[in-house]
Amino acid sequence: MTPAKTVAFHTLGCKLNFSETSTLSRLLEQDGFVKTDFDGLADVYVINTCSVTDNADKECRQLVRRIQRRAPESMVVITGCYAQLKPEEIASIEGVDLVLGAAEKFNITEHLKTLTKGDSARICSCDISEVSSFHTSYSLHDRTRTFLKVQDGCDYNCSFCTIPMARGKSRSDSVEQVLQHAQALAASGVKEIVLTGVNLGDFGKGLHGGKKREETFFELIQELDRLEGVERYRISSIEPNLLSNEIIEFVANSRRFMPHFHIPLQSGSNEILGLMRRRYRRELYAEKVALIRQFMPHCSIGVDVIVGFPSESDAHFRETYDFLHALDVSYLHVFTYSERANTLALDIEPVVPMARRHERNKMLRNLSHKKLQYFTAQHTGQTRKVLFESHNKDGMMEGYTDNYIKVTTPFRQEWVNELVDWELW
Repeated sequence: MTPAKTVAFHTLGCKLNFSETSTLSRLLEQDGFVKTDFDGLADVYVINTCSVTDNADKECRQLVRRIQRRAPESMVVITGCYAQLKPEEIASIEGVDLVLGAAEKFNITEHLKTLTKGDSARICSCDISEVSSFHTSYSLHDRTRTFLKVQDGCDYNCSFCTIPMARGKSRSDSVEQVLQHAQALAASGVKEIVLTGVNLGDFGKGLHGGKKREETFFELIQELDRLEGVERYRISSIEPNLLSNEIIEFVANSRRFMPHFHIPLQSGSNEILGLMRRRYRRELYAEKVALIRQFMPHCSIGVDVIVGFPSESDAHFRETYDFLHALDVSYLHVFTYSERANTLALDIEPVVPMARRHERNKMLRNLSHKKLQYFTAQHTGQTRKVLFESHNKDGMMEGYTDNYIKVTTPFRQEWVNELVDWELW
């Protein structure tokens, strides 16, 4: 009897990528593959790539080189955003056998059936304008929190971003389908679902191949809140101009949606926001944060911010720093701007020196640390429910409160995937 082939996965980038990797894993397991650890030996290695930063591109190359040293006869498949944007570049990397673009990644089982080691790398990709279908994805058995993709693609044209070129136009699942997936996840024991997408607030567009919005994100969360079985939902990230006041008020009164928002800002300077082609100004962002605090003083608010964007002067950065310092938010995700091919930002000058970009990144990461310490300290002495995760790291386990405060404690198997009342200290 021929032993089953093994497959190993590595994911770069966002929560959306994690949900899609999990789906690819299930597809291959259904086809007879056995999933194994990426750091071990496998017959097939699948790398799901990101292209938001230059580091993700470099990491992909490093991973392929590692596989070549460890298992030179194994198949190497590259998919994800980098694979869609630069398929020929990836195919030229020694050791790569198959490059799957946005339209082909979910056909991975069929492609592997006809793949032979030693041939030149095969590219299966199409122009991103031809990608119009929506493929549901969710992570399962990977984490306690399950990431459920409900939207894909983006119709925005931010000057620094390659995502529309890598994932195509905005398109969504239907409310009915999302409810069915949520019910199935609940039946499998999932306690918390994180709704994910490229531009989540744009949910409802692109159904049935059309561009017209047929449903809304607000309608989706209302229906999910009525669904029995899932105890917690989180909204992964939502643009400030799409975070309506009714969504904020709804979450504040929701039975199941957690008091936790992650809202991209990118810059606290209106001039830089204009150059970035963002669809709001800092005043709107401040209004949204103030409204959240009015309804939910205990709510966790995360912020994405980019430093070193072309033409960002010391004065512009000081605007961002001061704005964030004064803003009642909980933590920051800080990104150092990196040049991406075919983006409008490449034509903006002057370019910020890399050393200055890193200096600004460090300043905002220090500010984030202080913000998180302050937010956590505000809840000292409170008892909140913590959902503990399954990972045992050196005898310790982690979990998160409803408002996303991280708790670490000695591992107890009976607490895995359970909501536990926890006094914060």
